Amino acid sequence: VQLQASGGGSVQSGESLRISCSVSRDIRPWYTIAWFRQAPGKEREGVSCMRLSDTYTYTTDSVKGRFTIAKDNAKNTVYLQMTDLKPEDTAVYYCAADTDNERVNLTILCPNLHLFGHWGQGTKVTVSS
Repeated sequence: VQLQASGGGSVQSGESLRISCSVSRDIRPWYTIAWFRQAPGKEREGVSCMRLSDTYTYTTDSVKGRFTIAKDNAKNTVYLQMTDLKPEDTAVYYCAADTDNERVNLTILCPNLHLFGHWGQGTKVTVSS
């Protein structure tokens, strides 16, 4: 599985941005795709994730109501729509795939970066006040 994140940039506080994760065509419906982020000097944290086979999603509390994960199966792409961005959202955003834990609840799986075996390069998002 290969993933490629894109769409990062610099925005002002309160603005919106959509980042994309393009996934290689060898994916399977039970794979979970997640967005993580890592701010300077901080640990990488799970932001949001979803399985390709259904519409259930997980979103961490700090961005709930502002960030939305969505997929376009025809384009093999998973998006993270980010609205009302804040300076504390500044980070490098990574997409990752889990291919082995299809029976694990998303609330357990998605915050745990060690369960994701496939990673794309990051895309940087900078939010200025």
